[in-house]
Amino acid sequence: MVTAPDQNGDEASEAAKTDPAMVHKGRQLFASPWIFIRGVPSMKFLPPEGPVEIAFAGRSNVGKSSLINALVGQKGLARTSNTPGRTQELNYFVPEGHEGSKEDLPPLALVDMPGYGFAKAPKAAVAAWTKLVFDYLRGRSTLKRVYVLIDSRHGIKKNDAEVMDLLDKAAVSYQIVLTKSDKIKPPAVKKLLEQTAVQIAKRPAAYPKIIATSSEKRDGLDELKAEIAALI
Repeated sequence: MVTAPDQNGDEASEAAKTDPAMVHKGRQLFASPWIFIRGVPSMKFLPPEGPVEIAFAGRSNVGKSSLINALVGQKGLARTSNTPGRTQELNYFVPEGHEGSKEDLPPLALVDMPGYGFAKAPKAAVAAWTKLVFDYLRGRSTLKRVYVLIDSRHGIKKNDAEVMDLLDKAAVSYQIVLTKSDKIKPPAVKKLLEQTAVQIAKRPAAYPKIIATSSEKRDGLDELKAEIAALI
């Protein structure tokens, strides 16, 4: 983990950095089974606003579904695919038992956003994806943070930077999570963390703490869970 200098602090989330109690809360948050409740192809299908929402964004094949599955400890919750651009809806997940009752709102909803940067999808599909994501980011008051996933083997690419530009413009808080950190050597992970911190230092909506994760090795998952728990 590396923190960019003096940028867009958040007292609750900052507490997760050093507080073992927040790590415990994060583990509790993901201890129960999670379920898929709906796919959202357009804004009219969004569930009613209520619980805190956090969203995961990233290039196709960045390991987004694998990370979500690792967080909840369920291999098949989020679909994984070798076909870029397969998931082109906002997919909602909540803890089991909170799927329908207005009186018993879930503490948190996870939103799996469509992967971006896919080259094989038709232009019309890309346009529909763009409108859905833009509308969601601009109009969802319960969205507390977007986790932008970056492949450790490649670092921030042009389309990642474009998504961050959008988030900055929309004033939506986002945090960088490096995926597949086990695929490069530890010194390279450290260097990438430092480089990424410099790259986001002047971005107004970027939360400065960067987390390196591995879905396979489960590295960084407790730290990420603590960050998420601190947002509730």
